[in-house]
Amino acid sequence: MNWLDIPAAMTARVIERRGKAHAFEDLDPARTALIVVDLQNGFMDDAVGHAVCPMAREIVPNVNRLAAAVRAAGGHVVWIKNTFNERSKVEWSVLEEMATPARRAMRAAAMSEGTKGHELWPALEVRDGDSIVKKYRFSAFLPGASKLPDLLRARGLDTVLITGTVTNICCESSARDAMMSNFKTIMVTDANAAMTMEEHRASLLAFYNVFGDVMDTDFLISRLTRTLARAA
Repeated sequence: MNWLDIPAAMTARVIERRGKAHAFEDLDPARTALIVVDLQNGFMDDAVGHAVCPMAREIVPNVNRLAAAVRAAGGHVVWIKNTFNERSKVEWSVLEEMATPARRAMRAAAMSEGTKGHELWPALEVRDGDSIVKKYRFSAFLPGASKLPDLLRARGLDTVLITGTVTNICCESSARDAMMSNFKTIMVTDANAAMTMEEHRASLLAFYNVFGDVMDTDFLISRLTRTLARAA
């Protein structure tokens, strides 16, 4: 599948601004975190989901490959869980007001703690030592939305690989806020998923143009292993 084509003109603008096409290709594996956004039953399981993204099921093998590579390289893996609670109705009332009563009820039923919808997709290879972080907004890096930024900084991590669903909503929101919170941020082209490929590609292009880097799974794994080989 063709996950992304970057127009030559955009690549040229990026190179002019940053000096090369991939600003973060020489990443430090030990300072790198894989952030897996919202790969939960509520977005992937047709039986219990409230906003199912079929493409999200397709990226699971790449997410698992990246998780294994990041762990092997000395980095850290964080699984983000979109979470609804009663405070959400008040503290994020705008989102509530933008949805019909039926949609509000579906979201609450699917994303509340203790529900099947809130659980991570069972094919994900979560390991001991990984972190699981709840978030209460689209962005995991928005101040007050989760404990993620503090967790990363406490571990000395300054580079984040953004994966998950949906590319143009929670993933892009998290990626933009990560960059503006001073993290080196990479969106993984074939480990993010959207409702349509058009939305997916538009989101990645907008991010690459200004906010950070985009790379595919194979390229990232090669960067992680190359850096380790050089160190050895």
